[in-house]
Amino acid sequence: MCLDRRGGTDLRRRFMDDMLLTGKSQRTVGAYVDAVRHMAEHYWVPPDRLTEEQVRRYLLHLVNEKKVARGTHTVALCGIKLFYELTAQREWRIFDIARPRYERRLPVVLSRGETWRILDCVSIPVYRICLTTIYALGLRLMEGITLTPQQIDSDRKVVHIHGKGAKDRYVPIQPKTVELLRDFWKTHRCPHWLFPAPTRHGLDHSLATNAGPVERSSVQSAFQRARVKAGVRKKAHVHSLRHSYATHLLEEGTALPVIQEYLGHSSITSTRIYLHLTRKVRKTAEDPIARLMQRPSPSDDE
Repeated sequence: MCLDRRGGTDLRRRFMDDMLLTGKSQRTVGAYVDAVRHMAEHYWVPPDRLTEEQVRRYLLHLVNEKKVARGTHTVALCGIKLFYELTAQREWRIFDIARPRYERRLPVVLSRGETWRILDCVSIPVYRICLTTIYALGLRLMEGITLTPQQIDSDRKVVHIHGKGAKDRYVPIQPKTVELLRDFWKTHRCPHWLFPAPTRHGLDHSLATNAGPVERSSVQSAFQRARVKAGVRKKAHVHSLRHSYATHLLEEGTALPVIQEYLGHSSITSTRIYLHLTRKVRKTAEDPIARLMQRPSPSDDE
């Protein structure tokens, strides 16, 4: 898979076809192919010739020596496991015991003031409107940059989101946000994307050739430049806008199951993390906690 040989190309194609048959997205297919390729290049041996012990040592190498992030380790493990179980058809015990490294990290959440200071510092309109929409709707980055005009239902005040894992959902949109998007769309009138990619050849060329939506990396870079310019020292990134959306809704009294639906979480367990992030929710517990240290009166025991 890593070598310039006909067999490697055939093996890669079979793995990709197997994943497509199981319903994996193109993005997941690419990530899993890369995971197996990196392992093969580590040994410089086609992956179907590796032993179980070599795979075991490679997984340990990722954690102990390369010290990859949990997300990177999870993708590598899932991709390698799927390759051997689905395509190579190996029943190896290592995949019964290998698990992604456990981490319990609370996400970075911006205050409302910090959020708008950052958004106001984004100088290029397509990135500013895109990032504002991501915050206003609580979207993932890819959900935001790939929005199309057809997904906006201004009459029902909802947006049809094509979510992660092919899970669609409806998210409410306020008239102010609809107006913002409509005014921006009028500046380019692209039939395919709300946020078309600007190219070095100019927007007209981008629209004529349907160059696609804005690039992930470009939006991320625009956010980081604006964060620095706004003087926000938190290690925030674009996904922090989604975390902030959920936290701010919770602070305003929105029920947790409703936020779960808006975010597209399969389990409410994923949504409960925001209970740890909001000062207003913690504030409701301060008085009861303070009373714990107050000695009860005799009448309280009656």
